Amino acid sequence: MTTDEASYLRDTRSGYDAIAVDYAELSKPHPEADPLGRAMLGTFAEYVRADGAGPVVEVGSGPGQMTDHLRTLGLDISGIDLSPVMVAMAGRTYPDLRFVEGSMTDLDLPDGSLGGLVAWYSIIHIVPEQLPHVFAQFHRVLAPGGRLLLAFQVGDEPRHYDEAFGHRVCLDFHRLSPDRVTELLERAGFQPTAQLLREPYDAEPTPHACVLARKPPLPLPEQS
Repeated sequence: MTTDEASYLRDTRSGYDAIAVDYAELSKPHPEADPLGRAMLGTFAEYVRADGAGPVVEVGSGPGQMTDHLRTLGLDISGIDLSPVMVAMAGRTYPDLRFVEGSMTDLDLPDGSLGGLVAWYSIIHIVPEQLPHVFAQFHRVLAPGGRLLLAFQVGDEPRHYDEAFGHRVCLDFHRLSPDRVTELLERAGFQPTAQLLREPYDAEPTPHACVLARKPPLPLPEQS
C-alpha cells in the first residue's frame, strides 16, 4: 500500500469515527428510503437465495442498518467497515449479526468464500485509481456464480468535506460513471447483469446508480 493510499484510508476511518453517532441517527428511519434502491437490494437478495451460494458480506456496513435490512430479506450476512467506532456501534445495535473492522482494499476473507457482496455507497471513498484493485478483491472472495451489488453517486468531480455534523473531518466522495464502473468490473472478470440510473431527488446534487454483476459460474460438466 502506498503512502497516499494509507492516507486516504486513515482520513476515511477517522472521519467516520467522528460522525458515527450522527450518521447512524440520520439513517435510522429506513436503511434505504429510495424505492428504486430497495428494488435493487431485493433483486440482489432474490438472486443470492436462488443461487444457494453461501454467505454474504456488506463492505462498508457503517452502523449496520443496511446489513440488518438484507438479513430481513433472507440473507446469511455480516458486515465489514473501516471505522472501529461504526463496527462497535453496529455490534451493540444488532448483537445477533457479526461486524468486523476491515478494508475493501485488503479483504481478510478466503478465496471463493462468499455467495454475495454488497458495497452500498462505500466505493465512493476509494480513490479511482484503486478501483481495479478493489474489484479484483471482490472477485477473489466471491464463489463462482456469486453476486455483487454496488451503489454510488454519479458524476465526474469528487466532493471534499472538511466538516460534517459539526465535526472536523477530511472526507472525499468520488462520483463515478456507471459505464466506467461496468467496464472495470468486466476487466476484473465480472459479468454485469443490470444497471440502474436514477435522477436526483429533491436536494440531491447528483444522479445515483446501482450496478448488479456476477462472477461467472463454473461451466457445467459435459454430458458423456
